[in-house]
Amino acid sequence: MDFNLTEERRMLQDTLSRFLADKYDHDSRRKGIASGRPFDPDIYAGLAELGVLGALFTEDQGGFGGMGFDLSVVFEELGRAGVIEPLLPAVLTGSLIADRTDLVEEVIAGESIVALACTESQARYDLDNVETSVVDGKLNGTKVHVLNGAQASSLVVVARESGETTDQDGIALFLVPTDATGVTIVDYTNNDGTSGATVTFVDVALDETNRLPGGYAALEAAVARGVLALSAEALGAMETAKALTIEYLKERKQFGIPIGKFQALQHRMADVLIEVEQGRSAVINLAGHLEADRTTRERNVSATKNLIGRVGAQVVEESVQMHGGIGMTDEYALSHFTRRITMIDHWFGDVDHHLARFIALSAA
Repeated sequence: MDFNLTEERRMLQDTLSRFLADKYDHDSRRKGIASGRPFDPDIYAGLAELGVLGALFTEDQGGFGGMGFDLSVVFEELGRAGVIEPLLPAVLTGSLIADRTDLVEEVIAGESIVALACTESQARYDLDNVETSVVDGKLNGTKVHVLNGAQASSLVVVARESGETTDQDGIALFLVPTDATGVTIVDYTNNDGTSGATVTFVDVALDETNRLPGGYAALEAAVARGVLALSAEALGAMETAKALTIEYLKERKQFGIPIGKFQALQHRMADVLIEVEQGRSAVINLAGHLEADRTTRERNVSATKNLIGRVGAQVVEESVQMHGGIGMTDEYALSHFTRRITMIDHWFGDVDHHLARFIALSAA
């Protein structure tokens, strides 16, 4: 199998890389977070104008990409630059709102954000653990950790119409405007500077126009795309953490020589390089299996998320330790990438969750 990028994807990668190198840096991101802004609207508009959002959707949906390797190319570059702008919600909800042509066009143009509201406090990482309910056309419940929920114009809400709390049958998807009566959104800033929200629904009136096609299977497939995007983003962040550490080892001196010449640190850095390449292989493998049958796809989802989490923890630990105290300071870029890598491990299942899930899927 040829894993080389197509010419179109290579051009997308180069264009995005140059744009971020010119427009995005650690200081501007820090200032934005400190000011309370959830993201930079000019950067987000620029990414939309470049067609980056369009690369996350298929041609049938109005985009020009949407395949696994399109997602991995885009999000590796976003991770390499430490971008906190809300592109992940487009991946998580894009396939779920595909029949809403006008809304998809707004998302691709950067004019609207649609967020996925699927996580509940009692569920931990289980997508099928849903207590939010729709009874007699009224939506009630609370969703937590809704990425960019406060900036979204609409939410894709996962709710139960029938069955027990953990039944996959009975789960339905609804498109709910954030300004609908009965919707309350509490915004907060995550540890990595991204924006999260807790959303409460109290007797929100729904009808058939709110209903989206598909149920649990559609949700699981959408989250698989999100896991690929997150894993590729973590890979890009690890590449930057690795580069910053190598640069520091060349510059920092003890006993009159760069500490990078110390054999013990060379061995530790070599281990980091090997682990990051294993992470790259896992991302490539998931990108290639994103359109496979459900069992094959989900096994690769869990295998990749588990490995990226383990590698990410090692990269964070080694990078910070080899930097010493400076690696933890907010003024130094490494701190953002270590926080982002750590946060990614907890989105849609951590290392332990996906190890257990991979074992269960393999035994089925």
